[in-house]
Amino acid sequence: MDARRRRKLRPLATLGVAVSLVAGTLTAQASLQPAAAAAGPALSVDLSAPRHPISPDIYGMNGADPAFAAEIGLPVTRWGGNASTRYNFKNHTYNTGSDWYFENIVAGPDNTVEAYVKTSQDRGSKQVVTVPMSGWVAKDSPDQHPFACGFPAARFPAQDSFDPWDAGCGNGRLDNADLTGAVPTDTSIPADAAFAGEMVAHLVSQFGTAARGGVPIYELDNEPVLWSSTHRDVHPEAVSYDELGGKSTTTAAAIKAADPSAAVLGPSGWGYCEWVASGADGCAPGADAAAHGGLNLSQWFLKNMKDYSDTHGGKRMLDYFDQHYYPQINGGKDPESNAWRLRSTRSLWDPTYVEESWIGPSGVNAPPLQFIRKMKDWVAQYYPGTKTAITEYNWGALDDINGALAQADVLGIFGREGLDLATIWGEPQPTQPGAYAFRMYRNYDGAGSRFGDVSVSAASGDQGQLAVYGAQRSRDKALTLMVINKTGGELTAPLSIAGLHGNTKAQRFTYGPADLGSIVRGDDLLVRHGRVTATYPANSITLLELPTRRR
Repeated sequence: MDARRRRKLRPLATLGVAVSLVAGTLTAQASLQPAAAAAGPALSVDLSAPRHPISPDIYGMNGADPAFAAEIGLPVTRWGGNASTRYNFKNHTYNTGSDWYFENIVAGPDNTVEAYVKTSQDRGSKQVVTVPMSGWVAKDSPDQHPFACGFPAARFPAQDSFDPWDAGCGNGRLDNADLTGAVPTDTSIPADAAFAGEMVAHLVSQFGTAARGGVPIYELDNEPVLWSSTHRDVHPEAVSYDELGGKSTTTAAAIKAADPSAAVLGPSGWGYCEWVASGADGCAPGADAAAHGGLNLSQWFLKNMKDYSDTHGGKRMLDYFDQHYYPQINGGKDPESNAWRLRSTRSLWDPTYVEESWIGPSGVNAPPLQFIRKMKDWVAQYYPGTKTAITEYNWGALDDINGALAQADVLGIFGREGLDLATIWGEPQPTQPGAYAFRMYRNYDGAGSRFGDVSVSAASGDQGQLAVYGAQRSRDKALTLMVINKTGGELTAPLSIAGLHGNTKAQRFTYGPADLGSIVRGDDLLVRHGRVTATYPANSITLLELPTRRR
């Protein structure tokens, strides 16, 4: 695995809140007074500007606490990750790959794909199910130690590390270098596109077709360019354009044959390098790209899927263009890291934002990512009509207010930029600040009220201080505005709403450091002829809800 890749964030530890007390001496000559709020940037909303729907599927998760999922009406979940690459639905066995000593694990009854689908359906969440595509799935294996594994001690007696609970399974490395010579059949059996079709047919037999309430979306494996790292015991070869393209088209065809009403999602690359380059090329288009018209991997993938569709009766073979996005920040919670985290959300859309990690001038010197906008541009050029998805992302620090601010900003960007589906990996626990970022969009008043489902134009004079996102609810036409104060001080800012006439009141709901355990209903704000000035607490998220009257 490329050392420059930041590891995926796993579920975070239980929240701990530290409170520091500062003692001071008050005298008759001096007293402490709260600092006056600074002037913030002007905020503006235009109700007459072009609009677009906000997909509810952008508020998804890869997993979630059941009660929290019910509270926010979790719209979509994903069954994926590295373990899904070799999941065998016939024996409920998967391989952990490089995540944990390349071991075959028999899934318990609550962890099978069928259990996942049923649980998601019972709570009303749309499902994304990953189907294997690497060429191998786990064979029949013991359900207890000693496990079958990719680098057994019997074959590789010298390794850097062995499973502390199973000394017979190693990490496949010696002197910090990958070992070669693993035998795929130690853990796995061959599986081609027909196997994926059988898996879909099996789920159809259990739950019906997508059109009749069955699994609606199938994913073409997980981060395929990393197979030579994460599953190197069975796939040590670098993934090329042709391998990814060939396996993706035949697997998509098998899925569509088993359930013509189901959607296909892919290629689910791990990050920047896989976004633009094959495993054979590394982290920039090279010889492999040159042999495929000079297109980067994403561009060629879309074109290849469309070309296959065009030569097979015009049936759409890719419904969602999906990539994973992990900002390459350091993950810390010191002031510098916190500021970087809040700036880095710009990489999703801002054509002026220069990457501050190895992706930028200090490393591969990539141009501004504009991640979502680039995805949409490439779709428009190479496979029009394909939706866009990010099925893994995480800005980190979800146990901290700074992570909550970033998460709220990301969800606002997803809606404004028209992303179709997103599922966070390493979801926040219900009591963590990151969970409240989701509540601000999905249940800000504790009674199920949600941010609007139709995006309206909203702008800030300085998005780095006060970010603002606007949407109108179709149900009651209420205007909802999300205002995120990314600074360490209170900001008082004017808000103007073009197209809003007369006087009305805005309800105000705020989440911030003053109370990390709840969303606070504040005093209503009087809005006169579309204008109001309000103060936004430091490091806070504020939802304004107001009725609209348009001429």
